[in-house]
Amino acid sequence: MMELVIYNTTGADTGKKVSLNEAIFGIEPNDHAIYLDVKQYLANQRQGTHKAKQRNEVAGSTRKIKKQKGTGGARAGSIMNPLFKGGGRVFGPVPRDYSFKLNKKLKQLARKSALTYQVKAETVMVIEDFSIETPSTKAFLAIAENLKLTGKKVLLVLPEANHNINLSTRNLQNIKVILASNLSTYNVMNAGIMLMAESSINVINETLA
Repeated sequence: MMELVIYNTTGADTGKKVSLNEAIFGIEPNDHAIYLDVKQYLANQRQGTHKAKQRNEVAGSTRKIKKQKGTGGARAGSIMNPLFKGGGRVFGPVPRDYSFKLNKKLKQLARKSALTYQVKAETVMVIEDFSIETPSTKAFLAIAENLKLTGKKVLLVLPEANHNINLSTRNLQNIKVILASNLSTYNVMNAGIMLMAESSINVINETLA
């Protein structure tokens, strides 16, 4: 059975431990499932609004720019020809949707694999459920310093939304706050340290069971 020590906001060991479900945090990782889920996540972030004008969309005169024969050069009928400066673009990008679907079981396997990798790397920390009385970046930085997380890329996993914590961390580049129910493979793999609130583990168990 896998167990992790639970710390408090002062960085001290509370003397309590939490057991991790081996069916979620201790499986045989599937690298290809992780690859597909991360690929889908990144694809879904793309707006796909890129656009280049083709020859029928470029503004320009429709007159024939030189006579057909006798010039010694190639025929040319339109100033919008892609061969000319200011002409249209051949096979340019057009708006498109990059998103694609994945099987629900494969996405669950990917998240379990990512969590397993983090546990194996010993980069998962558990902290008692906590809150901050008033929004304060300084107060949160003090907690991070107590846990020796200063300068590290931290993924803070909460069981439910906490307005004050969100406001306290939004200006911190290395801290990302996410709800346990919204945990994605990309976020897990992209984290240097996963700091999990104690109750968030129950939410993950319910979500990925």
